[in-house]
This record gives sequence, structure tokens and C-alpha cells, in this order.
Amino acid sequence: MKKSIFTLLALYMLISQFARADEGMWLPMFVSRLNYVDMQKQGLHLTAEEIYSINNSSLKDAIIQFGAGCTGEIISPEGLILTNHHCGYGQIQSHSTTQNDYLTNGFWAMNKNEELPNEGLTARFLVRMEDLSQEFNNQLRGMKTEKERADKISDLIKKYEGSVPKENGMEAVVKSFFNGNEFYMFVYQVYRDVRLVGAPPSSIGKFGADTDNWMWPRHTGDFSLFRVYMSPDGKSAGFSKENIPYKPKHFLPISGKGVKKGDYAMIMGYPGTTDRYLTSYGVQLAIDVKNPTIVKIREDKLAIMRQFMNADPAVRIQYASKYAQTANYWKYFIGQTKGLKRLKVYEKKKELEDQFAIWVNSSNENKQKYGTAIKDISTAYAELAKVEILRWYFQEAIARGPEIIGFSRSFTSLLKELKAEKPDNEKITKLQNGLKSYSDKMFKDFNIATDKKLFASMLSMFYNNVPKEQQPEMLAEIAKKYKNNFTEYAEVVFKKSIFADQNKVKALLEKPTSKIIEKDMVYILMNAFYDNYVKYNDQLKQYNEMLERGNRLFVAGIREMQPEKNFAPNANSTMRVTYGNVLDYFPADAIHYDFKTTMDGIMEKEDANNWEFVVPAKLKELYLNKDFGDYAENGKMPVAFLSNTDITGGNSGSPVINGDGELIGLAFDGNWEAMSGDIAFEPNLQRTISVDIRYVLFIIDKYAGAKNIIKELVIKK
Repeated sequence: MKKSIFTLLALYMLISQFARADEGMWLPMFVSRLNYVDMQKQGLHLTAEEIYSINNSSLKDAIIQFGAGCTGEIISPEGLILTNHHCGYGQIQSHSTTQNDYLTNGFWAMNKNEELPNEGLTARFLVRMEDLSQEFNNQLRGMKTEKERADKISDLIKKYEGSVPKENGMEAVVKSFFNGNEFYMFVYQVYRDVRLVGAPPSSIGKFGADTDNWMWPRHTGDFSLFRVYMSPDGKSAGFSKENIPYKPKHFLPISGKGVKKGDYAMIMGYPGTTDRYLTSYGVQLAIDVKNPTIVKIREDKLAIMRQFMNADPAVRIQYASKYAQTANYWKYFIGQTKGLKRLKVYEKKKELEDQFAIWVNSSNENKQKYGTAIKDISTAYAELAKVEILRWYFQEAIARGPEIIGFSRSFTSLLKELKAEKPDNEKITKLQNGLKSYSDKMFKDFNIATDKKLFASMLSMFYNNVPKEQQPEMLAEIAKKYKNNFTEYAEVVFKKSIFADQNKVKALLEKPTSKIIEKDMVYILMNAFYDNYVKYNDQLKQYNEMLERGNRLFVAGIREMQPEKNFAPNANSTMRVTYGNVLDYFPADAIHYDFKTTMDGIMEKEDANNWEFVVPAKLKELYLNKDFGDYAENGKMPVAFLSNTDITGGNSGSPVINGDGELIGLAFDGNWEAMSGDIAFEPNLQRTISVDIRYVLFIIDKYAGAKNIIKELVIKK
């Protein structure tokens, strides 16, 4: 027993040499004030100005928001983008057919003429960020209600966003921080011609797939390559053959030196959302209702998609991206629930709230400012919990359920204009053209049999699991008429609805009439669900406002209660910096995970009968011949490594940068033991999983033979 205690203490001290005491997704404009000294101690050799600068080129100029929800980085003087394979998966899938299956076989452009355009894909560069907190808060003083406050914030956001001229791809976004206590504006330049350059086959880019997702050790070559283009005069422009590769203000040189334990590791990117200031009330609701509900619904959706994907190669390609998106957070919420329970996050949150209550009651001033915070939060959650099941069944089974429902909803604006007292023909034409384009995309990846089964299953789950009094009346009528046989109802709907037939949709869009839309079975059903959801939302509006006020006061209060602490704001899809070290970890008693993996692990996992662990013949040949080029370390080919940096969804594709500003890896995942990290950061457990840049180079060079790409890069030996 004593030996065990001393062993654990020694391990803790070893970990503590590198692990930071708290989380940190930091705004880069404040690095010099809040973090720079600590970053130097960890191993940073750059100046703060070299990380973030408005007037000079800096690391921020090489980091992009890739599309709507990932990060990418510029790695050559010709606008070459590196991001994750799973971030580019939708584009790779969109170019894939059964004849040219890039998902299975990979894609490599051997010259710029072979690069593939991607409609709607953007690369967003941060130009500058600006603190507007004082201006906002000065005008928010004295607001008596949350609605009054929200309306004023909305007006101010419009004012400041509108102050930035929308020219040459420039746009501004204002976001709130610390639950509405601070406000910042972000000015971006957006490029709209982004082309696919290279992607490994899914057997490399998704090696391990669902089984290995969120797990360590990991052996996934999760990367893809794109390129930003601009007009010949250097401006943002849509796709054109006349466009030229983007000339970056800064691009990341690549380190060929590899990584070792304790090395400085810094990540810059666009983390999506975290909820680190969530109270114990929110944690309990997540454990009891939200997470298990999402998992249950997604499990059913995945099983249905898998059934049809396994039966037909064309459907496998059509649903590959949809399946991957659904599966990712299905597993995430399983892990989050386990982490919240195992790490006793509810108890820790409750302890903080108890400390907060004591501090609030310690002075009349505190009581006056923050006395209602916890009571507001408690009261609001008690009411909101009553419709939590409805909320998530609507979101997951209806809004993100069968595609036919969401597709029908996209015709609402057209219907509204057709029924206007004085229809605007120009607006109708614009809506027609937009819906024609959307329809083509939808039906390209739409399988009627799959969606029909999803439709029947989601309605059945909604009917059987949501409290009857919270369901739309129409659903009860359907259940009664069809004797709870939603499969039979689905057959009727898909036979009669125009939204299940591309030709009927085309005919409607050529000569649109309001009657066809508003009398369609799917459109009527969609409205019944949405109207029902809006009704309950309206009834709970006062409690949502109460929760918003309570959270805002609680966050302001705990920051005032702990003045010595540097608080990091929640992630909200704005650029952040996180830093730490390359580091192993001890997930449980008697278990130790090394900080790196090699290709040996790929061969150990190989299973020719399981698509998740198939090893391509050429990759196996390279391994057996030890043909690793200049990318090996001590005769072994590195694949992935760990760091104790703080990331979340949206950081996918973020660069991992060493102390000299060189690229050492590409972040793509977090570890299973710290899945509660979006709510509560655990420094001794939380790890970022990154693909080693040397494995990326090896795949491009030795596996793909894409020497043209290698020649673009600046590789520091």
C-alpha cells in the first residue's frame, strides 16, 4: 500500500514538471500581457509580436479558418493549405464517384492544373481583433431586462460589423465573451477559391475510423491538402481559371527534426465551443438527459446508414460524410458522460458554487451585484429540464433527422414570397436559382430508401420517447391512423411528396406555385414539428433569459472572487492560442501511455477483414522495406504524438508549432479519458493527439510520389 502511494506521488511529480495548472484557449492579442513569460519558460523562442501582429507578418497570418468549422495553415509561398483529412472529407466525397473513388484511392494533383475547385469552400484569414468591451458595457448600463439588453447588444453588433467596408472579401464579426461580460470584433479577409490538392486514401486518412476515434494510441494519417487562389490583381475572387495561387504574408516552415518529451508545443486555431463555466445544474442535466438522448438517436441513425452503405458502393460514397459527422459526436457524448462521472465534475462544480455563495454573502456589495445569480440559474434549469427531451429529439430526430424534412423547410422563403400581397419577381427568381442549386447538391447524395427508413425510425422514436403532451397533435393523428406503423406512413409520404422526387422538384422550381408547397405532406409535417418546438420555446423564454442573466453574473462574480487568476474565455470559433509540451500520460492505475506512435502500430492493428484497419499494399511494402526516406527516426517511421495543449472541435487541422515557429504536427483529436474537457479541463489527463509532420511528408513523398508538393515546402532539417 505504501509503495503504491509513493509510486503515484512520483508519477504525479513527473507529470507536474510539464502540465500547466489550468486550461487556456487564449486570445492571441493578449498573449504578450497574460501568457508570454510562461510561454518562454515552457520553451518558446519567438517574440509575442511574431505570434500576433497587426502591422507586421506573424504566425496568425498563416492560420486560416477552413470552411465553416475547421482550422488550416498555409505551408508554402504558393498558398498551400494543410488541414485534416476529416476536415476535407466533404470535399473529397463530393468529387468521388464509383469510377473515381477518391475516398478509397486518394487523390493527388501532380500539377496545379489538376487541382479541383470546391464550390462554397472558403479560407478565412484574421486581419485584426479589437476589444469593444468598454464601448458595449458603457451603453448596457442601466438595462432593466435581459431582452432590453439583448436588443441593445444586437444593435451595437450591427453598428460595428457594418463599420467595416465589405470589399475584397473583408468582413467583420462581433462576439461576446465570458457569458456576455466582454465583447470583441474580428475582421477577416475571406478567399472563395479553394482547391483540393491532395488527400491520402481513407485507409490512411481515417485509419482506425470509429473504433480508434478519440483513442490513444493512434495511427491515423489525418491530413489533406488544399490551395487558396486569388485574382491576378491579388484580390479575393470566386473560382476562375485566371486566378493565381495566393501569396501569403506568412507561411509555416516545417521542422524535420521531430519531437521529444518535454518539447514546447503551441497550437493556433479556431476552437468551436466549450462550456467551462457551466454550473453543476447544467452538468447534471447533461449526464441525465442531454447526452444519453443524443447517443440513443444517433445510434439509430448510424445503424440505418450503415445498413444501406454496406449494401451499395454508391450509397457508401453518398453517405460517407454524413455518417462520419454523425458518428464523431455520437462517440463524443458517450465519452463525455463517462468523463463527467469518473472525474466527479458535478461535485467540483458544486464546490465552486458553494465557495461563490460564501463570498457573495461576505459583503452587501457582493450581495447586491451577484446575490441572484445562483438562484436564477437553479430556477431556470428546473423549468428548462421539463422540455429537455423534447429539445434534443427535435434537434436530432427532426432538424438533423431525415433529409426530406430539412429540404422541404428550405422552400419556406419561396412560399412566403409567392403568397406576398405584392410578390417580388426578382426575389422569386433569385430564390428559384438558389433552390435549384441546393436541390442538385441534395439529390446527388440522397438515397430514397435510406432516407425513408430514417424518416420512419425518427418519427417512431419521437412518438415513443417524447412526453405525449409535448408532441405536435399531428403526430398523434398519424400514429392513430396508421396504428403506430410509421414505416407504412413513410411509404405513403415518399410516394406522394414532391420533395422525394428530383424531377417533381425541378418542375416546381420552373413554375413555382404556393399550393404545391403548402399542401405537400412533408411540408405540412415539417411545419407541425417546428411550430410545436417554437411554441415551447416561447413559453420558456423568460427562463432562458433568467439563465442567461444568472450565468453572466456568476461568471463576472467568480472572476472578481479570484482576482489573482487569469481566466480564459470559452471557445466560440475565434482564433486562440494554446501551449504546453509534448508529453505522455498515466490514464489509470498501472497504465502508462508513451507520447508517440510509429508505423509498427499500424501493422500490429492490421486486419484485412475490417475496413477500419485495412493497410494499403503500397504502404505495407514501404514498411516492410523500411523505405522511409529522410523521415524516419532511429529506423522507425513516426506517426502521431501527444501534447498537453487545450483544444476542442474546430481545432481540427490546427498546426502544432515548436518554439522556433516551425510546424511539427497537425492536431486532429483528443483522448478518451478527458472527454469531459469541454466542460472541465483536467491538466493531468487532457491530451491533444496530432499526426507527426514527418508522417505527412512520408505519405506525400514516398507513398503518393507527389514530389511537386514536397518541392513547395521549406523543410528545416
